[in-house]
Amino acid sequence: MIKYLLLIPLMLLIACRISKLDVNSEQSRINILLDNWHQAAGAADFKSYFDQLTDDAIFMGTDATEHWNKTQFMEFSKPYFDRGKAWNFKSLQRHIYVDPAGKIAWFDELLNTQMKICRGSGVLYKQNSSWKIKQYVLSMTIPNEKVDEVVKMKGELEDKVILNIGKKLK
Repeated sequence: MIKYLLLIPLMLLIACRISKLDVNSEQSRINILLDNWHQAAGAADFKSYFDQLTDDAIFMGTDATEHWNKTQFMEFSKPYFDRGKAWNFKSLQRHIYVDPAGKIAWFDELLNTQMKICRGSGVLYKQNSSWKIKQYVLSMTIPNEKVDEVVKMKGELEDKVILNIGKKLK
């Protein structure tokens, strides 16, 4: 009986170690998925790109009006992919977090893009044994010392967006 009691702490230690390895493994799988997703856009591989999204995925682009479900995003993106050149994003830095149950993950990344540095963030969901992107948000970064200039540049356009959104809320 004492032998079995001594095995319990050892088994718990092993279980904790395996759990840590699984998180690292999941993070590696997510890294590969996101890198492949960005590469699919760069190669204008429409099918591979959109296969990485859940059916109910949401994509939010840099423009305040860009809040698309998967179908809408596919329709927006199709002409870019059809001409053989979509967009080319390369991750500069990425942080990935996995929930303890291993079904949901979230990440943020800095990207080198044609718009210079952008930030991507998103949520992934594990379907069966594969990770899929459920939500992605693309944002342009603005150096703090340039914020006032950028606000002036976009002010008139975004004031119209604010008014339209306000009208819809009433």
